Amino acid sequence: MPSLAGLAVIIFLGILLLSSAIKILREYERGVIFRLGRLIGAKGPGIILLIPIIDKMIRVDLRTITFDVPPQDVITLDNVSVKVNAVVYFRVMDPNKAIVAVANFFEATSQIAQTTLRSVLGQVELDELLSNREKINQELQKIIDHQTEPWGIKVSVVEVKNVDLPPEMTRAIARQAEAERERRSKVIHAEGEYQASTKLAEAAAVIATQPSALQLRFLQTLVEVSVNKAATIVFPLPIDLFEPFIRRLEYREKDKKAPEGP
Repeated sequence: MPSLAGLAVIIFLGILLLSSAIKILREYERGVIFRLGRLIGAKGPGIILLIPIIDKMIRVDLRTITFDVPPQDVITLDNVSVKVNAVVYFRVMDPNKAIVAVANFFEATSQIAQTTLRSVLGQVELDELLSNREKINQELQKIIDHQTEPWGIKVSVVEVKNVDLPPEMTRAIARQAEAERERRSKVIHAEGEYQASTKLAEAAAVIATQPSALQLRFLQTLVEVSVNKAATIVFPLPIDLFEPFIRRLEYREKDKKAPEGP
C-alpha cells in the first residue's frame, strides 16, 4: 500500500498533467496545435484538450494590433531630409500561417512597415507629403498588406503621424505661405478695383445721359457730410446748379438788346 507521500506525489502529477492537457481559450484567441512537431491546426475558442507531452499549443491573438513605426530618416524626391513616423493597424487572419510561415509575425510586420515607409516617401516630393497625406496612407497600406498577406496578416490602416522638417525648411515654408497669402490679397484687391471701376463707368454713363442725376448725387453728398457739425467743410459748387439762372440772365440780356417794334 503506497504511503501518504507517494500518494501526494501521484495526485500532484495528476493535477499537473490535467493542467497541461486542458486549455481554455478566450473568444479572441486561437490555439495552433503541434503534435510531435507536426501542425494539427488552429482550435478554439473554449476548452481545448491536449495530449500531455505530445501536444504543444501556441496562443494567437486575433484582435487588431496597433504599433508605432519608429521615426525614419527619409530623403524626399526633391532632396529634402525629413524624419517621419507612422502607426500601423493589423490583425491575424490565419493563425496557422502566422505561426508557421514566419518566425515572428509582429517583428516581421514592423520591419516591412519601416522599409516600405522609407521607400514610398522617397518617391514623393515634400509638398505632396504635406498636402496629400491620404493618398500616401492608402499607398502604404496597399503595399504592406500585399507583403504580409502570405503570413496570414491583414493590414487595415497605415497613417503617417508626424513629419519633422529641418529648421531652415520650416522657415522657407513659412515664407512661401506668407508670399502666397500676399499674392491672394493683391489678386482680391485688383478684382475689387476692377469691379469698382466697372460700376463707376456705368454710373458715369447714366449721369452723362441724365444731368439731373449729378445734382441729386451732389445734394445727397451734402446731406451725408453735414452730419459732422464740428468740422469745417469746403467744397466746390458745380456750375450746373447755376445753369438755369445763367440762361435766364442771358434771355433777359437778349430781350434788352432786341430793337423795339414800330
